[in-house]
Amino acid sequence: MTIQSAAYATLKAAVGFAVLLVGPAMAATPAASFPISDSSFKCIAEMTHVRHFYVDNLAGDLAGTVKVAQAGTGDYPVGSVLQLVPTEVMVKREKGFNVGTRDWEFFELNISPSSSTIRVRGIEDVNNRFGGNCFNCHVKAHQGFDLVCDNNHGCDPIPITRAMSGALQRTDPRCKNPPVSAEDAAALGQLGAIVKALAAAKPAAPAGAPKP
Repeated sequence: MTIQSAAYATLKAAVGFAVLLVGPAMAATPAASFPISDSSFKCIAEMTHVRHFYVDNLAGDLAGTVKVAQAGTGDYPVGSVLQLVPTEVMVKREKGFNVGTRDWEFFELNISPSSSTIRVRGIEDVNNRFGGNCFNCHVKAHQGFDLVCDNNHGCDPIPITRAMSGALQRTDPRCKNPPVSAEDAAALGQLGAIVKALAAAKPAAPAGAPKP
């Protein structure tokens, strides 16, 4: 198996673990004032890179999204898309969508070399690949950060380093990626170990319980 294939396998394992943690997809959410579908999400490298994450805007106001992302504070405009890793997305919906989440909707994606698929979407009940609830983490962001987390925004820390998130970004299977560097291979190996440890720590299902 090549390093690039191993990187994709690590990402698939992490996504698979998220499926076990979150469970079946939610019922359909209300339609947005701009379309949100599987095709809304693309190779992360085709988005705009700001510091350690990527942004886009589904409503056409990319300049507005980039301005807030670069400033690090302020309210993101409607349609803003923020991604730290290829499988996790937050989208700023229309004003009044949900007061508690400041109108953000959270998404978990299944991704492959040929497609992105929305596996689950929601407001306060979407968990990330490590079992953390997206809203419960983001709601702790200090005032002025529009529920966006960073190392010093007040959110709980996550078990993924900048090296790991960068490696996942650079090995997004939807992108035409160069060969995986030794540094990224090492970071992905560390991430794989974390995923395995979390999977091993997951409580076993009771005897006779139906399999997911």
